Amino acid sequence: MNNKIKLAVAGAVLSAASIANAGIIIPAGDWTIDINGNVNAYATWSDADKAKGADFTTDGGGLAKTRDLTGESNSVDINTGLLPSWLGFTGTTRQNDVDVSFTISFQPNASDNGATGDVLTPHHRQAFLTFGDKSWGTVKVGKDLGVFAGQAILNDMTLLGVGGGQNMTSGGRTTLGGIGTGYIYPAWKGQIAYTTPNMNGFTATIAITNPNQGAFGDGVTVTTTSTVDADDATRSSATTELYQDRFGIEGQLMYEWTGDVAGKVWASGATYDVTVDGRTAASRTSSTSSSTDDSYTASVYDIGASISAGNLGLTGYYYNGEGVGTTLMGSLGFNATGTSTGAGKKRDSDGGYLQATYVIPTGTKLGVAYGVSNLDEASGETATALVEKNERWTVGAYHPLTKHLNLVAEYNNIESEGHAANQNTESDHFSLGAILFF
Repeated sequence: MNNKIKLAVAGAVLSAASIANAGIIIPAGDWTIDINGNVNAYATWSDADKAKGADFTTDGGGLAKTRDLTGESNSVDINTGLLPSWLGFTGTTRQNDVDVSFTISFQPNASDNGATGDVLTPHHRQAFLTFGDKSWGTVKVGKDLGVFAGQAILNDMTLLGVGGGQNMTSGGRTTLGGIGTGYIYPAWKGQIAYTTPNMNGFTATIAITNPNQGAFGDGVTVTTTSTVDADDATRSSATTELYQDRFGIEGQLMYEWTGDVAGKVWASGATYDVTVDGRTAASRTSSTSSSTDDSYTASVYDIGASISAGNLGLTGYYYNGEGVGTTLMGSLGFNATGTSTGAGKKRDSDGGYLQATYVIPTGTKLGVAYGVSNLDEASGETATALVEKNERWTVGAYHPLTKHLNLVAEYNNIESEGHAANQNTESDHFSLGAILFF
């Protein structure tokens, strides 16, 4: 089965009996069609402490839920967790000694807070083809999960549950799991990637990726063009805009082994070029560069391991980057115009998570995880509303009621600290729900 997320969940998160290894298989002439996916929803009860110091949860990167405008600290919602509900179609065939496949999927929302419950449209996260052979490797072309940090999210136990980011669900979005509290979101990216054949457990992947530019910035307007348009002055009144004029480059090395003690170790990385245009909107009708322009390379690497021995599973992960920010690739990766050091000064960031799971005799998988994401100020910067650390504790129970259906209970504690003195928020979240894979 070619559905990457489903296989990762089966192998790294769930017990072997709790999910099928393939979806609904339909022979169709030269093709074999696999219809696969999941349906999940969770009821979540949240309680937020009153924020201390200047607010940094809206644009400053804090992830802990805060009290609403009326001062209410408690809230409830019913929505999907980290995984959206999912319907995928994968077709496979072998032609001219080449394995060929396609995958197309869409992800409907479980709910939103609109009056009709129909505010948001479904996501469309996968549309890619692959071709290759076990003798020389596989080429992937299209939209799929990014290479960098892909293993971080696929080995996160909250992939079956909720994790952090419950304050995002009011708009019908998925939650964050461990995104922003242990790893950067790999996102869904247009890509052309090559993966080597499996060489006694070792594989390598290299990819060029579409630079998803929307996250690169610090409350600034982002354009997707690399040249100055004649309508720049009317398009935006922002004083800082961003450009990327090359593809992102992402890669991964991984070694997997089996036996009484099985597991995998991996390392991945990514690099993107970013140009910060510091001119005023009125001056953007000219193609002349400005002394306020700045360019930098956003780069990041990670290393991780996931090991299982009997009923025990252990996962450790660490990342370190410059200019990549926190939570989303590039988010808050630099300081914008108007700060004490000008535009385009990179911020360093790092983080990781530790996770332990154990399957008890009933088949229930119990897990505990700690994750943290740190963001430094740029050189010489004195930020008044910028997150310094997002931290998460998760305790979860994942019970396979049937071969395909899992009941989930999770408790998550999220704490965010800002760079300003005495600036922090904290929230607690308890979730109950179910996830069904097919």
